[in-house]
Amino acid sequence: MTGWRLLLTRPAEDCAALAATLAESQVFSSSLPLLEIQALPVSDSQRAILQKLDCYSAVIVVSKPAAHLGLKLLREYWPQPPSQSWFSVGAGTGQILAAAGLQVFYPAAGDDSEALLELPQLREAIRRPEPRVLIVRGEGGRELLSERLRGLGASVEYLELYRRCLPQHAEDELLRRIQGERLNGLVVSSGQGFCHLRQLAGPAWPQLAAMPLFVPSPRVADMARAAGAEKVVDCRGASAAALLAALREAPGPVL
Repeated sequence: MTGWRLLLTRPAEDCAALAATLAESQVFSSSLPLLEIQALPVSDSQRAILQKLDCYSAVIVVSKPAAHLGLKLLREYWPQPPSQSWFSVGAGTGQILAAAGLQVFYPAAGDDSEALLELPQLREAIRRPEPRVLIVRGEGGRELLSERLRGLGASVEYLELYRRCLPQHAEDELLRRIQGERLNGLVVSSGQGFCHLRQLAGPAWPQLAAMPLFVPSPRVADMARAAGAEKVVDCRGASAAALLAALREAPGPVL
């Protein structure tokens, strides 16, 4: 596993944390953040959702930025949070919510929408009469989650708190980084991250498409393969543990 030299593309703070964990396992990484979190102004419709938060059978928070921004608003509108169950897609997001004193459930393994939907606590929450679910997220994403919840009889609303932007990079920065640091694997943490990777690659995309690409879910894997990526590895989660497990199981890099 120590032969891997990976490009990390998460937001800067997450890249730093992941790089430190990889280094403990003697995996070299180089960080080029392709996602920048930009908080959205709170709209009147969002205020209305926050004021009726206790009407929801379940609140699902899909990312760490959604958790941090959501908790900030929660403290403004609910000094004593309502007693419904909260859910997160991954353990990292769940731990942020739990540290704030919320009752939160998340999958023990497989931090993706599919694993979340199998949680008994979520199934129980939406068995109530006319269940309503609030998904706290950035702009767009997790459509499978909402579709499946509606299929189970729940009504779904969104509280969108941020957008993901592509940071400013020189046009040749991506390829120059890969060649200059002899990187042999790419890591993306979301569908938006993959779109930004391909956008920044530009004409060099066919060259990058031949490299091993580690993705967090079947949905992103399908996106990548449809775009021409040849060696897609589904980590079944965006956590460092999921990536390390995938690195152990994947064929070794070409040195």
